[in-house]
Amino acid sequence: MLKSYIKNSILFFLLSIGIVFSQEKNSKGIIPRDTSYTLYSAAKKMYKKFPEARLVTDILPSSVKVKKDIIYKRIGNRKLSLNVYYPAIKGEKYFPGILMIYGGGWRSGDISLSIPMAERLAAKGFVTVTAEYRLSKEALYPAAVIDLKTAVRWMRANALKFHIDTNKIAAYGCSAGGELAAFLGTTGNLKKFDKGEYLNHSSCVEAIVNVDGNLDFTDTNYTAPDSNPLKPTYAQLWLGSSFKENPKLWKDASPITYVTKNSPPQIFINSAVPRFHAGRDSMIKLLNKYHIYSEVHTLPGTIHTFWLFQPWFEKTFSYTIEFLDKIFHKK
Repeated sequence: MLKSYIKNSILFFLLSIGIVFSQEKNSKGIIPRDTSYTLYSAAKKMYKKFPEARLVTDILPSSVKVKKDIIYKRIGNRKLSLNVYYPAIKGEKYFPGILMIYGGGWRSGDISLSIPMAERLAAKGFVTVTAEYRLSKEALYPAAVIDLKTAVRWMRANALKFHIDTNKIAAYGCSAGGELAAFLGTTGNLKKFDKGEYLNHSSCVEAIVNVDGNLDFTDTNYTAPDSNPLKPTYAQLWLGSSFKENPKLWKDASPITYVTKNSPPQIFINSAVPRFHAGRDSMIKLLNKYHIYSEVHTLPGTIHTFWLFQPWFEKTFSYTIEFLDKIFHKK
């Protein structure tokens, strides 16, 4: 107990230093930032309820190589970057790809939140890409969707270099990233979100890993809190209007709106907090209607951001590997 407390206290201190540095750096930049959701803020909340929880840190396995800070998209002077983690195996073998999408209420968060899982998945034979995308202080919906679809097309455009199997690409996201992953999956054939670079490549994904991500903005879990104009919700800040002002937009931004017979299989890995299950059961009914495979794993007693901490990180990792092996390797 004491050893765990000391370890968590040291991590907490280091994270607090990191967030201060991040705020100082961002305050001098041109791009508006919201640093309210970080490893530091997640750890602070988690340790209050689960003092024995252990934050998963960034440790690159020896079997994995990485290329960092690759520019994949330009909007004027703005550059969006990504990291690629790939198996360090020589030869002609090609591996399934995974686009990793971090969360933060479409307003906060950064690539660092995805790195530990990206490294572990790469060690299991996946080419994982952690991509930066525009958040709501910089650009409203659907900018993030357009960015991430560009990242998928970039993966296909660079498949030879990183040995990506272009027929096996998954979108993996947590929280707001889970919503975005589901959106990429259900809108795979809609060209209206395909803008920018690499348009000769597809932005479709063949599987979705949705970790505590919303599927339906019109669900009362999202519309009910959206009633105080002095305290806009994260959804309102991203969509640019309240549900009452523009219900059509809130429906259009919901992944569930676009489910068809061509939608890819999806796994839902959820906390015990019902708000983060919004639209899940309705989505599953639609997937069942079209005979599309899905599975659900709800981790009892957990709070949001469980996936960043042990022992739940390990469960999330195992569920993800088993699901993707089932879809991509037909086990």
